[in-house]
Amino acid sequence: MYYGGYYGMYWDPTYILVIIGMVICLLASARVKSTYAKFNRVRSHSGITAAEAAEKILHGAGIYDVEIRHISGNLTDNYDPSNRVLNLSDATFRSSSVAAIGVAAHECGHAIQDAESYAPLKIRGAIVPVVNFGATISWPLILIGIVLGGSRTLIMLGVLLFSLTVIFQLVTLPVEFNASSRALKILGNSHILYDDEISGARKVLTAAALTYVAAAASSILQLLRLFLLFGDRRDD
Repeated sequence: MYYGGYYGMYWDPTYILVIIGMVICLLASARVKSTYAKFNRVRSHSGITAAEAAEKILHGAGIYDVEIRHISGNLTDNYDPSNRVLNLSDATFRSSSVAAIGVAAHECGHAIQDAESYAPLKIRGAIVPVVNFGATISWPLILIGIVLGGSRTLIMLGVLLFSLTVIFQLVTLPVEFNASSRALKILGNSHILYDDEISGARKVLTAAALTYVAAAASSILQLLRLFLLFGDRRDD
């Protein structure tokens, strides 16, 4: 009997999809780190820090109720819409580099999206609880289904819940690309970065966006693998 892609101890050929996904994610992660490191060495002509740039951008957009906080970590920058907090990491907060200012502006883009009730951002926020639940329980359901003799009902329920992660990541793509587009436009219009510096910020934000593309691609490949393994199964 065939369980979970194994015939005894034979190699499961669908693992190639997992490997491809891992390689894509590793390449994207390496790209963003190397690109950030390159432009983190380029100081902006304005000389202002990323935190100062973020404050200027927010105030320029008429946003005064978002707190800018310094958090630990490297490239852990994020915008928390539930608490109206823009978090800038150690690598970003006090840095006046083109890379740091670009990242801070990107997070400001999310704050502006929130203020304007940007639909994809609202949709992403609304489905987070369901996606977290699905991510937590999907694999246990699949494994329980296998242990119980290949229960198609439990296995496919697990696959369906896992697919919520894919949906979340697909919804995330327009949110991230739009935030970067807003950031680059604002940086140019406000003259926080000069024209020759915008290209560097664009490269940093493009590399960062590719990590989200890679994560979505990896999840899609994993979902495809699950359908290949279990899509044509029948309950015993």
